[in-house]
Amino acid sequence: MNIALIAHDKKKQDIINFSTAYQYILTQHTLYATGTTGRMISDATGLHFHLFQSGPLGGDQQIGAMIANNEMDMVIFFRDPLTAQPHEPDVSALMRLCDVYQIPLATNIAASEIFIKGLHNGDFQWREIVKQKEKENKE
Repeated sequence: MNIALIAHDKKKQDIINFSTAYQYILTQHTLYATGTTGRMISDATGLHFHLFQSGPLGGDQQIGAMIANNEMDMVIFFRDPLTAQPHEPDVSALMRLCDVYQIPLATNIAASEIFIKGLHNGDFQWREIVKQKEKENKE
């Protein structure tokens, strides 16, 4: 599955800790991340990421484009709800796209743990069915 990992500045250590704890699951999937977050997780864990721009420089929108093209299966986004973000409209757009295209979105560590354990148990295989049906409809 294609999984995007994103974190606001004050949540970067949390997503590094999360990725370290669940590295054994994450290594089985194709990982994407906004630039700074992906580099920091990769440096700490050795996980490989397809990197986009930093969030404020368009990385959130690049991930949003993958969602709109049915190329992303899950988004784990450790948001900082207590700090104003200069790119908040991009964050809102990304979350809206997840809702529009039925992409699982976890915005904190508690939900992310549920998602990652469900992923490990095969509970997100329905995404493969959705992608296959979309492919058939295009043909």
